[in-house]
Amino acid sequence: MKFSTRARYGLRAMLELAQNYNPSEPTPLFQIAEKQGISEGYLEQMMTVLRKGGLVRSVRGAQGGYLLSRAPEKISTGEIIRCLEGPLGPTGCVSEEDPEMCGRSDICVTRALWEKVRSSVADVLDGTTLEDLCQEAEKMRRSREANMYYI
Repeated sequence: MKFSTRARYGLRAMLELAQNYNPSEPTPLFQIAEKQGISEGYLEQMMTVLRKGGLVRSVRGAQGGYLLSRAPEKISTGEIIRCLEGPLGPTGCVSEEDPEMCGRSDICVTRALWEKVRSSVADVLDGTTLEDLCQEAEKMRRSREANMYYI
């Protein structure tokens, strides 16, 4: 299963908001774009979708930007991916919402496999929160620092 650039960049943007989480201090769009290497225009489009999906709030003005709508431990990566990509499904006949009708569904051996793939992906994404990713990022940062030496 391959996720689009929109999903990958959107997840990175949400992780940036989670790493700087402060419910009363929005993160400016340009800062997210700069730190994550995403164009501001493309990021603005994604943030609009995430805002409409209830995952972020926007604050206007000179001190404006974006805030997570809930604490990082309350937002799963599955919510983010579904907001940006739609329902999970490696094939149309096993999509989470409104699976396509297939004349072969009663005799298709591979349908059960695709259902397992979808369920496994959903379990991983739904079982991983932004807080989990923040903790993993911190472990990676510490590991990089431990491997650096100075002369």
